[in-house]
This record gives sequence, structure tokens and C-alpha cells, in this order.
Amino acid sequence: MLAETICSAVSAAGLGIAALTAYRKRFLAATRIAAYSLVPVGLVMTGVVAWATGIVFKPTVWAGFAVLGLAWLLFVTTRAIERRAGGAGEGGEGEGEQKRPKAVKGRPAQEAVAPAASAPSLGDGARPRPTGAAAPAEDFSDIEAILKKHGI
Repeated sequence: MLAETICSAVSAAGLGIAALTAYRKRFLAATRIAAYSLVPVGLVMTGVVAWATGIVFKPTVWAGFAVLGLAWLLFVTTRAIERRAGGAGEGGEGEGEQKRPKAVKGRPAQEAVAPAASAPSLGDGARPRPTGAAAPAEDFSDIEAILKKHGI
């Protein structure tokens, strides 16, 4: 009963503000304010407010939310423990066995690459330097080919 009264008062105040806004010749804003003002009355008329207040003030509903929260906490905890243990859970895998990647549809399962194999093979880091006379000829050979192609 109190919630319905509060919703009606909020709607009446909003419609009053909409009327003042329309008086100032801001009709688009007044229409928007009136639309927002009618929402609480609409919620009261459809019974949503009574349903929501019935949920809020029932202890069994809050106990149900607590049970759902506990279930969610248990799911998250077991998932974190499973990830930390490396996925060796109750799925029948032994302690020494490794998980194999599942094959994707159309492709065979690929093994993991060793960490050393992913390092780029750059050698000792020194670049081979071109010899003195050959360097300018190699640099301009591409340019000469482009110029000949265009007839220059």
C-alpha cells in the first residue's frame, strides 16, 4: 500500500514538472518527462510493484538467494581448484598423465611446442655486412628494374 502511494506521488510530481516544462515551450523535453512520470503508475497498475514488495519482505526469498549464492560460490571454488591443479580432477586421469588437447572438428589434435622452439633463430645477433663493391649494385638493382619496366 505504501509503495503504491509513493509511486503515485512520484508520477504526479513528474507530470507537474512536465507541465512546467511545456509552459516554457520545451515540448519535446516535456513529453519525455511525462513519459518517465507515467512509468511508476504503470508498474503499480500491472502489479509489478506488489510482486517486487512481496519478494523483498519475505524471509524465505532471501534464504533462497543465500542458497543460490552458496551454490555459485561452490562452483567458483571448485573451478579455481581444478585450474590450479592443472585439470587433473575426478575425470579418471592419473596424477602422472598429461591432458591431451582435444581435436577440433576437421583438424587433428596438435601437441604443444617446446618453449625453446618458440624463440626466434637470429643467430648471434650480428647481421652479415655486404661487401664494399657489391653493396651499391644490389641496392640499385631493384630500382633499375622498375625504371626499365616503365621505359625510363
